[in-house]
Amino acid sequence: MFQPSRDEARSFLVQTWRKRRAGEVLTPLEAIAAEVIDMHPEYHALLEAPDGELQRGYTPAEGEVNPFLHLHLHLAIAEQISIDQPPGIRSAYERMASRTGDAMSAQHALIDCLAHTLWRAQRDGAPLDAQAYAECIARAASGRR
Repeated sequence: MFQPSRDEARSFLVQTWRKRRAGEVLTPLEAIAAEVIDMHPEYHALLEAPDGELQRGYTPAEGEVNPFLHLHLHLAIAEQISIDQPPGIRSAYERMASRTGDAMSAQHALIDCLAHTLWRAQRDGAPLDAQAYAECIARAASGRR
């Protein structure tokens, strides 16, 4: 399994955005990433001039969202929706997007579930709790949190 370093993952986003702006051919994954980046104009300047940002830690104590992590969580959610894994995530996403009329907020609700599940696993030094993740998705889809 490919496990890029933090720098490689961040560089992927920077290079994808450069290729998109230059009109170059994108791989399927780059095309998805470019769509995600398009949805986040607040990160365009960062990706266009990443000097110093590629090494920045973005710790929770700073009170800022890590833009690279946020974009990669979008990619993870997009892949999960495309393959419906965990089972039901696609229909949950579609229900949320339909109910709110806002695909971005539906994705962000799923990102919240994924981020919380990842945080708990990391905090506890345990594997991801697939059941808790699925329950969070179901709550989000039903409008409960």
